Amino acid sequence: MPARHIAAAPPAKVPRTRKAPSPPAPPLDAPVTVDAGDWTMDRAPLGAHVSIAGGTWEAAARAREISATGAQVFTKQANRWAEREIDADEAARFRAAMAETHVRWCCAHDSYLINLASPDAELRARSVASFRAELRRCHALGLDALVSHPGNFMDDRASGLARNADGIAEALEAEPGPTRLLMELTAGQGTVLGSSFEEMRDLLSRLPASVRDRVGVCLDTAHIWAAGYDLVTDYDGVWARFAEVLGFEALGCLHLNDSKAKRGSHLDRHELIGEGTIGGEAFRRIMTDARLAAIPKIIETPKGDTPAATDGRMLCRLRGFAGL
Repeated sequence: MPARHIAAAPPAKVPRTRKAPSPPAPPLDAPVTVDAGDWTMDRAPLGAHVSIAGGTWEAAARAREISATGAQVFTKQANRWAEREIDADEAARFRAAMAETHVRWCCAHDSYLINLASPDAELRARSVASFRAELRRCHALGLDALVSHPGNFMDDRASGLARNADGIAEALEAEPGPTRLLMELTAGQGTVLGSSFEEMRDLLSRLPASVRDRVGVCLDTAHIWAAGYDLVTDYDGVWARFAEVLGFEALGCLHLNDSKAKRGSHLDRHELIGEGTIGGEAFRRIMTDARLAAIPKIIETPKGDTPAATDGRMLCRLRGFAGL
């Protein structure tokens, strides 16, 4: 008698996980209980990307909670196209709150959806409009810098670079203001632009003289490691090449992140400082490098379930590397 065929049970539905919401910001005058090291000895602004949940001004209390002297924020939800303007009341509230902290340098990171290099006319137009809105919000808040990733060329690299540069120029010319644009070196995954010092130089060289002095570079340690730059065994060589190709005068910010990925993997996977494939010694050298002493330094490391405690531990570690 043939065996009966028993249909396999359908696979159980796996619930979708969402990023845990940011904890409420503490009162701006609450006692600081997180040990993040001695902020008074920071040679340059040092801090973390902090949440604006509850309002942009709430970033101030979160920065104060980790004794930050620098900070990075989003000015809107980074994964949505919906734009917003910042009115005078919000700007005043943000500035007043930040004045109650030790933060002396603050930047924003723009939306992950923006792709100024796109060959799709509709997406590129939407990206330019969104990028202009990012600049307006930064100017309104009085931020020092806006960090932006170069786009994905999708079709032809040279054409993508040209479109990217044209989009940057169009937005900067339309939105004058004090915030400096910092183009961030990337890990180089897929068709993303800007993963080599030479390609970033090419992108910046395409900008017209009318806006060129408003643009610099943000270097992310995890990104350049994934792009192939060996900060571990050729630290001096990496920085010598950076100086030759881009120049330290272009460097406006450092993103200090260890990496879960191997060098040259082109994977953008951040890890806690000293606990990834880069390791602690490269960060010790960065924190004691006289050439980088005045450059603002921001961490974007994983936060886990206790963002303030984890960020505080990372800042304390970096301050320890600096001998503070």
